[in-house]
Amino acid sequence: MGMDENSASARMNQYEKAKHAPDYDTMKRMAEVLGVPVAYFFCETELDAKLTEALGMLSEDQKKSLLAKLAVMGAPHGSGEI
Repeated sequence: MGMDENSASARMNQYEKAKHAPDYDTMKRMAEVLGVPVAYFFCETELDAKLTEALGMLSEDQKKSLLAKLAVMGAPHGSGEI
């Protein structure tokens, strides 16, 4: 992740205990190492985290297709184009 090995464990411990929060760039590198989208870290439930992780594995076309299917089901979505 580009962290100094001598301080990485202590820094991660601070993040895990919510004593400090990583900046966005650090969070992005963590997400890349873990293979999850950055949004994963903001999920409040395990189900939301699993859904976010699954969505992150889809291609852009698959995401658009899923969004269109959800719109047909009546799920709310942003005002952006599908």
